[in-house]
Amino acid sequence: MRYQIRALDRQQSVVSMTLDALDEADARSQLMNQGATLLSLRPHGISLGGLGISARNPFSLTLFSQELMALLDAGLSLVEAIETLAEKAERSDLRNLLEQITHHLYEGKTFSQALQPFPSLFPPLYIASIRAAEKTGALSPALKRYLDYREQMDKVKRKIISASIYPALLLVAGGLVTAFLLGFVVPRFAQVYEDSGREMPWLSQLLLGWGRLFTEHGWWILVIIGLLIAVGIYVSRLPAFCRRRSELIWRLPIVGERFKLYQLARFYRTTGMLLSGGMPILTSLNMAKDLLPPALFSLLEQASEDIRTGKPTSLAMESHGLTTPVALRMLRVGERTGRMDQMMERIAAFYDDDMDRWVDWFTRLFEPVLMAVIGLVIGGIVVLMYMPVFELAGSLQ
Repeated sequence: MRYQIRALDRQQSVVSMTLDALDEADARSQLMNQGATLLSLRPHGISLGGLGISARNPFSLTLFSQELMALLDAGLSLVEAIETLAEKAERSDLRNLLEQITHHLYEGKTFSQALQPFPSLFPPLYIASIRAAEKTGALSPALKRYLDYREQMDKVKRKIISASIYPALLLVAGGLVTAFLLGFVVPRFAQVYEDSGREMPWLSQLLLGWGRLFTEHGWWILVIIGLLIAVGIYVSRLPAFCRRRSELIWRLPIVGERFKLYQLARFYRTTGMLLSGGMPILTSLNMAKDLLPPALFSLLEQASEDIRTGKPTSLAMESHGLTTPVALRMLRVGERTGRMDQMMERIAAFYDDDMDRWVDWFTRLFEPVLMAVIGLVIGGIVVLMYMPVFELAGSLQ
């Protein structure tokens, strides 16, 4: 692993450096051997063949889990399976990663401990599933549960993304046509009408005034629009903006309720997966709460405190608005039968099916409305451009 280090060298000067080491203890040992005094140390990504796993060379956790599960089911031990994956790895960065994991295993660390130095590649939920499976020795079923969990989560995302493609194409096409009219056609009409010297309707004057402005300062307008887009992209990635955007979405009458159900589906599915792995209910809730937005995060903390004091899970969830009538009944069934993990996964499946139906209904309604709006905007621009021509033709008659 690579560490970012600030230290005092032999001349007592403060230096900053990056150091490749197996863990923090190894990094400290290397510094002591160099005669340096450590000031601060923090992880700085993973050194994999000097390149690092990046967007250009991504690490597929799903593929790694599938291959590892197949080798374990074939009868290989964990160390043998990791070594086999390292031998067949074609990329040097991936091979280096697997060799570092193998090194940790030979040191006597558990598999979950061997994965902890790589948090950017192995998320906390994955490591928690592995840690729970180590207590029972059922590593392969834990990998399968996590793969099923990821498949269900990705299925919902794919559904939403696929439903957004056509409206996005409509917006892009409508925006390009509108930009072409305002930036190319309208300025030329403005020049023609100015040369005619005729008086025009107020709305046409406003539109043609934009045409004159674009003709005189077109490049500056494009630069300003580009800067606004860049600033908008930057601001949209700020955590404070994301929280504010989530709060605004929650307040929308219909969309906010569906957004809440989507978040609850993720929460129940994650909790059910952790419970299936043998983790206690409070530990599972504590790990799954990071998936929730701030509005639900605080409610879940209050519900967890109620459960800690002895309240039933169903009652605690209901008291803080983390259920629906259907979910509440399923939770009560789970408490009576002792199969809370299955009930939570069924709740998530119910929410997902409901979300699928709503997305289908919304897209069927939204797409024609969006087409009508784009048509009205483009048609309005064309009518305002030709309105003086229509008036001229009427006066000639």
